[in-house]
Parts: sequence; C-alpha cells; structure tokens
Amino acid sequence: MISIKSPREILIMKQAGHINYLVHQEIEKYLKPGTSLKKIDSLIKTLVEKQGGTCSCYGYEGFPSNACISLNDEVVHGIPDDRKIKNGDLLKIDFTVRKDGYESDMTKTYIIGTVKKEVEDFVKRTEQSLYEGLKVIKHGAKLGDIGYAISSYAHKYGYSVVEELTGHGIGSDMHEEPEVPNYGEKDKGLTLKEGMTLAIEPMLNMGSKEVYMADNNWTILTDDESYSAHFEHTILVTKDGYEILTGE
Repeated sequence: MISIKSPREILIMKQAGHINYLVHQEIEKYLKPGTSLKKIDSLIKTLVEKQGGTCSCYGYEGFPSNACISLNDEVVHGIPDDRKIKNGDLLKIDFTVRKDGYESDMTKTYIIGTVKKEVEDFVKRTEQSLYEGLKVIKHGAKLGDIGYAISSYAHKYGYSVVEELTGHGIGSDMHEEPEVPNYGEKDKGLTLKEGMTLAIEPMLNMGSKEVYMADNNWTILTDDESYSAHFEHTILVTKDGYEILTGE
C-alpha cells in the first residue's frame, strides 16, 4: 500500500534527510587517496549518530555495513572493506538515516582526484539525470514520466540505464511501494499524489546496461567493467512539484 504522509511524518523525514545531507557534506573532506572503505564506513556511522540518527542499512536483510560504498564498476551495494581509494576512482556512497521511526535515503558519486573529461562529464550528467526526473514530479503526474525523463536524458549522451534496480517509496520503512524505475513511458503508470515520499535514484553505466551480482550476494557490477554512477534524493510530492528532503 502506498502511504500519504502526514505533516508530522514529513517533518521527521526532513530531519532524517537533513542529517543525511550534512553527513554527505562532512564526509567529503575525508575522501582522499589512501583512505580505506572501512574507514569511510566507520566515519559515516560516527557522524550520523552525532547528529542524532542511526545508520539503518546496518543489518537490513543481513547487510553487514553502515553504508553501501561502491567503486568504479560496482553499481550499488558495495560492502566496505580494506581497499583504499585511489586517484581516478569513482566512489558511490549510499546510506539511509533513521530518526524517530522514519527514513531518508541519499546517494552521491564522488570523483577521487582527477579523471578523464569523458568520465567527469558522465558523473555530472548522471547527477543531472536525477534532476531531469525530478522536474516532472507533481501531484497528478504519472510514475512513467519520471523514468522517461531520466532515460531520455541518459540515452541522449550514449549512456545506459540499469533496469534491474529502481528507486522506491520510503517512509517508516526504507523500501515502500511503489517501485520507481529509471525508464518508462510518458503518461503511463501510477498517478502521483501530494504527500507521497519517494527515493529517486538513477544508476547509469558508461557502457552496457547489463549487470551481475558478486559472490557476496550483495554487490551489483557492470558486465563489461564500465564505470557506473549513482545519485539519489528522497523527495516529497507536492501540489505543484516536489521538495527535496535530503537537503539543507
């Protein structure tokens, strides 16, 4: 069942989202070559708890870390380990914050050091694809409008959209109905309503859209070892548009 959030629920989700935003802002200064993924994961936990939230990824369906931290050709659900980030890496940091019984979900792709311009453009355009999807959101819009906007923008630049993974509803649970694909048809699908809260999260590949799951049964990687990028915001559907809850 898709829930319409009350003003009280929205306020708490904003608080959870603000923590997520602040920790992403704070963590960036630690993202330097030589820092281990485990260290980053530990810092995220410390910073989230300092702000009064909890990292709800930890233990979710058995997930062993506080955040999903994925490198380069890892699309999502990377498990932080002793690997150290290096110049030229694409680092995707995805974590949920729970506060007073409600969730926020946010992801950013960070460029470590310097990369080729085509890779830098790819990351910037993946982020822009998120905002292309957000532009169409408002009360009365269709769910397919979001995916159509994201995929149309991505395909214009020759990137592929990962189809096996989607955005989702969010609230008192990390994953709620509906699923929000990053591809779709205009004017098709569920009608969006004021008060819905959604996690919109395009995952684009520089190469093929094909992916596979690692032996750890969590991490998803690109079949052709091409770079993947990922951005995500938790948003509220409003009468005339949307409001980002994982922001200032």
